[in-house]
Amino acid sequence: MSGVCRSLSSVSGKILTEAQLLSPCPWFVSARSKFTKPRVSPEFLAARSQDHEKYGGDPDQPHKLHIVTRVKSILRRPYWEKEMVKHLGLEKAHVPVIHKNTPAVNSQLKFVKHLVRIQPLKTPYGLPAEQDMADSFINSKGELIVRRLLQPAEPKAIES
Repeated sequence: MSGVCRSLSSVSGKILTEAQLLSPCPWFVSARSKFTKPRVSPEFLAARSQDHEKYGGDPDQPHKLHIVTRVKSILRRPYWEKEMVKHLGLEKAHVPVIHKNTPAVNSQLKFVKHLVRIQPLKTPYGLPAEQDMADSFINSKGELIVRRLLQPAEPKAIES
C-alpha cells in the first residue's frame, strides 16, 4: 500500500518529506479495525422461544413429518439447487410432498429453503389404517384428513 501512496504522491507534483511518504495512506483503513467489534446485535443471536407459539409448534415434541411444496421456479438457479429439488421429488410446482423431519432431510431442505414452503403435517384424526389410505387427503391447512370407511355392523339376533 505504501508503494501506491508513493506513486500517488509523486504524480500530484508535490515533493513530500520522507516521513510523509512512509506514513500510511489517510484513506487506507485496515481490515483488522473493521472486524474487531461484532456488528451483529446480541438480540439477533438470542434463542427465540416465542417463534414456536407463532408457528404453532411445540419445542418439546416436534412434528414428525414435513409437507414440502415448491413455490418458486428453478429456472436460472444453480445446478446443485436443481439437483436437490429433483432429489426431494419437487419437480412440479405447487404439488405437496411429505418428508420425515430428520437431520438428513432438513440439511437438504436448507439448500432450497428459498424455493419451497415447509409446513408441519398435523393429524387431528390420527394416522390412517391400510384400508383408509386411498380416502385420505391433505387440506390447505396442512392437516391429514382421513375418511374412514364404514364397516357393516354384525347382525344381532332379536330376542322376543
